[in-house]
Amino acid sequence: MQAWRVHRNGEPSEVMELEETDRPTPGEGQVLLEVRAANINFPDALLCRGQYQVRPPLPFTPGVEICGVTEDGRRVLATPALPEGGFAEYVVADEASLLPAPDALDDAEAAALHIGYQTGWFGLHRRAHLQAGETLLVHAAAGGVGSAAVQLGKAAGATVIGVVGGPEKARIARELGCDLVVDRRSEDIVAAVKEATGGRGADVVYDPVGGDAYAKSVKCIAFEGRVVVVGFASGSIPTPGLNHALVKNYSIAGLHWGLYNTKDPAAVRACHDELTKLAAQGVIKPLISERVPMADAARAVQRVADGTSTGRIVVLPSGGTR
Repeated sequence: MQAWRVHRNGEPSEVMELEETDRPTPGEGQVLLEVRAANINFPDALLCRGQYQVRPPLPFTPGVEICGVTEDGRRVLATPALPEGGFAEYVVADEASLLPAPDALDDAEAAALHIGYQTGWFGLHRRAHLQAGETLLVHAAAGGVGSAAVQLGKAAGATVIGVVGGPEKARIARELGCDLVVDRRSEDIVAAVKEATGGRGADVVYDPVGGDAYAKSVKCIAFEGRVVVVGFASGSIPTPGLNHALVKNYSIAGLHWGLYNTKDPAAVRACHDELTKLAAQGVIKPLISERVPMADAARAVQRVADGTSTGRIVVLPSGGTR
């Protein structure tokens, strides 16, 4: 079978190599899956660079989430076990962790429903306790992680302010349903949020960016607001001023979705059931900006790494269109 392999750490476009390799063999409690669609996530770029919190042994295949088909014909979502990730024609995954792919979504959309939307749901509901009528500020609102949070925030009845970089991403954020879009390249985020909220600020901030995004967020956070730290796509990990959190009465909550897989797998399944219902109702639908063939995977991962992509780019190993 074909699989993308990384033999040394570096930029995805430089270190990902498409190779012929043996089809993986399932171990005890595992199943073999034919990959229909593999969604690209920012952690795939970090894995290539050797900067992710998990560092699989070299060589490895990136690709942390897929939609695939079992040998007995079930269409499922899976997170393949590294070092044999999803940018391959076949993967193995733990049977216990498989989730049924929603009928309302095609293969590419289903592959993109898993980690990003689970992260958004747990971040907004379990960590931030977002309430209807509150104001949600989402950074990188036109990206894969941010676009999921925008849709979930609207589904929860929140007023959503999306922060983006550039007019094209601003257009996409508006189409996603943002009530207000702020272009960080040409507008003052803090002033815009305060003006939109009558000086109160955002009740919940969803931050997958870190760096300057975090610094600006805590300048426009509401009384008893909650900042959900999801990641550091900017490459800069902020150092929170806890004295500032104290005097302004706001909370900082971390969200590492992967821990729920081991600490509370029942909650992951319950979340998937809720996401499946929302997808069936048409309330949420992953934004797929590109469906690329297997041969273009490395270039696509690089675009995600560079922050030039919007929504989700999905690799189709079989060359199909679903």
